[in-house]
Amino acid sequence: MFRFAGISALIVRNLGGGSACCKFCGDTVSDVISLVEAQKIVIGGCEPVAPVLVDCQSMSGRVVAQDVVATEFIPPFANTAVDGFAVRAQDVTTAGVELDVLGVIGAGHVASYEIGAGQSARIMTGAPMPRGADAVVMIEDATELSPTRVRCNKPAKVGDAIREIGEDVRAGDVVFKSGEVINAAGIGVLASINARKVLSYPKLRVAMLSTGDELVIDGSELKPGQIRESNLTMLAEMISATGCEVINLGIVADDEAVLESKLRDVATKCDAIVTSGGVGQGDFDVVKIVLSRIAEMNWMQMAIKPAKPFAFGKLKTSDARVIPIFGLPGNPVSSMISFEILARPALRKMMGHTQNLTRPTVRAIVDAPMKRKQDGKIHFMRVFGEFTNDGRLHVRDTGPQGSHQLAATSQANGLAIVPDGQGLPAGAEVDVMLLS
Repeated sequence: MFRFAGISALIVRNLGGGSACCKFCGDTVSDVISLVEAQKIVIGGCEPVAPVLVDCQSMSGRVVAQDVVATEFIPPFANTAVDGFAVRAQDVTTAGVELDVLGVIGAGHVASYEIGAGQSARIMTGAPMPRGADAVVMIEDATELSPTRVRCNKPAKVGDAIREIGEDVRAGDVVFKSGEVINAAGIGVLASINARKVLSYPKLRVAMLSTGDELVIDGSELKPGQIRESNLTMLAEMISATGCEVINLGIVADDEAVLESKLRDVATKCDAIVTSGGVGQGDFDVVKIVLSRIAEMNWMQMAIKPAKPFAFGKLKTSDARVIPIFGLPGNPVSSMISFEILARPALRKMMGHTQNLTRPTVRAIVDAPMKRKQDGKIHFMRVFGEFTNDGRLHVRDTGPQGSHQLAATSQANGLAIVPDGQGLPAGAEVDVMLLS
């Protein structure tokens, strides 16, 4: 049996707590802290946004903000679960009984007549049961002798093939408790009880940007010193997959005034901001300079690899709102991992999720040695895993593990949480955070 857990619990086990992270500005950073402490600062520093009324058809993946109580029965009337003949069970106690057929009842139609002794009605799946009938003989168990005569080849019991009123949901039932996530089937339930509008937590509007005059995003030929942008393209998909709407500001010039204006303006239009790059200890990027000036920021160094640097802060807007800011490192793998373990769960919390903020983690078998150096950090190694005939998840690394090597990371479907030390031999067990 597999053991699923949250990543925070696993990190506590592997590393323990850490020193408190203080607030710094400019080029000052805190002491190295554990991921657990970082998660307390980031996830604990975010609160759910105000609920809104949402059309039931748009509820997929959303969290309801109050109990949803049924005001109608499902089904609203007794109906047949099969095509067949509506009968009185007392008339069909043995096989071979012949009955008169009074008519045909289709779905959406109510019979004007009552089924009496020796009588029946041809009935289609979902059609209301006629008065007097208390069982249905399946079409496969009957022989139509004529349009007005049928032979029942099996005995019937009261309730056979009948969906009773309120069998699924009864008026007054709590069909969804506050905090539950609605899936496709849930949308169907909401529609069936006529809950057309539901109080729920909205999708977040998340603004994202990166800075760097060296970044090329338009497909033009690279000039000396330039690189192609990848982080924003990747992060836009990750943010969208989290259930948020993306406001992509693209690449902002390395200009303090321009960046500050962009941030202040977008803060009035979004619920959170994600930046990429400029959060490391040695960085003097305009992102760090501007954010330190306009927001209350925590500049963190975590005891993990990759994704050691991370920034979290809050920007007060002109309309008295507080916008969380997630400052991701610039290296693409670091950016991806820090989003997964810090920004994603925080965004989910803001959308009302209380359970499974982080991705599930399972105990896996290492198929090939996972080498690393002892450095006082937990390593998140990119791995590919699959279940084998022994019923266990087996994993192997996907190749180079550098924080800049995104190609190998693209082949991964999990992150192996490798504790400090010299690595793991083949056959060892390791906790793996599942990415897909």
